[in-house]
Amino acid sequence: MFRLRGVRKRHYNPLSPWVLDGIDLDISAGETVGLCGPGASGKSLLLKILCGLVQPEEGEVKVDGVMLSQADVDRQAQRRVQSSIGMLFQNNALFDSLSNFDNVAFPLRQRELQAGRQPDEARIAERVTEALRGVGLYDHRDKMPSQLSGGQRKRVALARAVVARPPIILYDEPTAGLDPVTTAKIYDLLQHERAATGATVILVSSDIPALREFAPRLLMLYRGRLRYDGPAHRVEESPDAAVRQ
Repeated sequence: MFRLRGVRKRHYNPLSPWVLDGIDLDISAGETVGLCGPGASGKSLLLKILCGLVQPEEGEVKVDGVMLSQADVDRQAQRRVQSSIGMLFQNNALFDSLSNFDNVAFPLRQRELQAGRQPDEARIAERVTEALRGVGLYDHRDKMPSQLSGGQRKRVALARAVVARPPIILYDEPTAGLDPVTTAKIYDLLQHERAATGATVILVSSDIPALREFAPRLLMLYRGRLRYDGPAHRVEESPDAAVRQ
């Protein structure tokens, strides 16, 4: 599903150090992978490269057989791949001007419009209702994101990421800043969605115990490189002192 070879990327200018410095990675369809690392190690940047929002300076990125890292990338094929990816952004990235209902409905409407069809609002309403009930926020459907707590906004963003049942889902810090009870509820929702859809999942988190419980395979980014790629339950056996720490 994902194939990266020699991916390198800087954050700002040509003189800044590499944030990602030669990333090689293969992720199969249906896999669940956890991604961790210190702050500013490039975890969110790597997710954005995986879904085609950011282009690497060097290297190749293939998603579902489509090359996303070429200057002359096939835009139609790129849009097809991107429409198959659900993304939960670290800062939620909800539209402030839309109600919670319309935020969740957005990817469904976009998918219909990109296919040249008028959105079927009755079917969309049914799916959005199901998604909002799943995160326990159906009663807040007509509110704006600004009227919700941080944990509630995170759950609306989660509903938007999964509402179209995409075959690929990328979660960027889905529980950052949340209390333990809300964190447990979020992970329960993630487990339910994974079991229901069989999607390929990549989850970034700084909550290492929860991440290891959720994801059988663990990746660790450190100083631009993947310093660990293996079973989550064997990470303490790594010969790399930075990984063990």
